[in-house]
Amino acid sequence: MDARHARHTLCALALALPSGLALAQAAAPARADAEPRVQHIVVEDEGSRIEELRVRGATQRITVQPKVGTTKSYEIITGDGSRDLGEGVNTSRGAAGKRVWNVLKF
Repeated sequence: MDARHARHTLCALALALPSGLALAQAAAPARADAEPRVQHIVVEDEGSRIEELRVRGATQRITVQPKVGTTKSYEIITGDGSRDLGEGVNTSRGAAGKRVWNVLKF
């Protein structure tokens, strides 16, 4: 009778194990919900300092800070969606790769 009881217990555990694994896998957070990879790249020489911000491998912002002269820092517009490049009066269409200066900072 003990051997028979042990077999029933073993069979019950074997049947319950796959459903327990499925619940554990469902409870684990998905990797797709992870934060995007953000990189801050700084290149510096005696003439200027260049800071680049990349999110998910795409360049979002490039800022150049000259060290020589009185030129203020400026930003290079990227054509990857970080700015509105649509057609219209207040857009940056055709400005990708060009310099812009921030007039007002808050």
